Amino acid sequence: MKGTFRSLSVRNFRLFASGQVVSVAGTWMMVVAQDWVVLALTGDSGAALGTVTSLQFAPLLLLTLYGGRLADRYNKRRLLIGTNLASGVLALALALLVLTGEVRLGHVYLFALGLGAVNAVEVPTRMSFVSELVGAELLPNASALSAAYFNTARVVGPALAGLLIAQAGIGQVMLLNAASYLATVVALRRMRPDELHRGAPQGAPARVVDGLRYVTSRPDVLAPLALVAVVGVFGMNFQLTLPLLAKTVFRSDVTSFGLLTTALAAGSLLGAFATTARRGRPSSATVAGSALAFGLLETVTGWAPTYPAAAVLLALTGFATVCFAQAANQRVQLGSDPAYRGRVMALYTLIFQGVTPLGALLVGGLSEHLGARSGLYVGGLASVAVALVAMAVDASAIPGRPTERRGRLCARLRKGDESMTCQPVPAARAPQ
Repeated sequence: MKGTFRSLSVRNFRLFASGQVVSVAGTWMMVVAQDWVVLALTGDSGAALGTVTSLQFAPLLLLTLYGGRLADRYNKRRLLIGTNLASGVLALALALLVLTGEVRLGHVYLFALGLGAVNAVEVPTRMSFVSELVGAELLPNASALSAAYFNTARVVGPALAGLLIAQAGIGQVMLLNAASYLATVVALRRMRPDELHRGAPQGAPARVVDGLRYVTSRPDVLAPLALVAVVGVFGMNFQLTLPLLAKTVFRSDVTSFGLLTTALAAGSLLGAFATTARRGRPSSATVAGSALAFGLLETVTGWAPTYPAAAVLLALTGFATVCFAQAANQRVQLGSDPAYRGRVMALYTLIFQGVTPLGALLVGGLSEHLGARSGLYVGGLASVAVALVAMAVDASAIPGRPTERRGRLCARLRKGDESMTCQPVPAARAPQ
């Protein structure tokens, strides 16, 4: 347990994590409330839900790389304070419209678009800021704990939202979400800037094109990004598929929908804690294997015959989701130069979340005509296919691996026998 939470010994990270738990819980409460508003305004339209998701993530396609450039160029802590304040103002405006009974579908669309624009800067800045909070040695643990608190909020948020919506109404839940952003702002303000692990200032301004060139020169970083792209487009559409599954397949109310989301998040939380044990960069086989497990479980979830079966399978799917996301994130982030990390994580965000509008429109339209289960089938099978392709490509590189493994073995042997001699690993070979 001490090893699991070792990053929390850093005061700045402790503050950051506590603020994020409150803020992200509010965000997940907002997800439930927003989805229920859309379904109420449109008569249970999957296409409308898909449009909201697309509008929220579309700005990531256009602005995230620029957001990563800002993260590498300016003070990340100040950027995060500004973006959280902007998100809080947007959430407050929509809450007031709901409370006054003036909300229309167009208002929800505008809110989703505005929040997406803010997130285009906030997400890559937040992801790259974690390394400044704890340093390179604790980064794998801090990254896993970040996923843990995110999924803790996913457990608490939807379940609490279902109860509060039934008792107090949707508008009150949205007000709580608006207030929750202040928790992150207060935590950021209380940090000690002199304890941050900032890299040396860059001589030249950070440019987007330099970040792209850096990534394309690193096959070991490019490969997990390709996996993330396909899984993100087809498999990571739970914000769309779960409300449809709850309402149109199992004929559930908002409380039961919240519990399905909680089941997914509970499994994700266990997956996050499982990955805190990692102390180094995951292998390419780990990334592909976790993608395969995720795809298989999502496919089986689409078949779930009853509500309890769906809840159990969603918990298992959530576990595999975080195992894959953490493996891909850590392989990309721990393989990147700190000077480029903001732009690299912006590209990761662009691929993982920015492609969501494409998947949301596709899966939303498919679910509209073939039912909610079809979205889970397509997402799962597509993830299985790309994972198998990645494994086949990885296996084709086996002839070069004995040298790599021999180099690692020699390094271990030298620790016990200084006379040990081995052939060096070719310097030109990129890490797998």
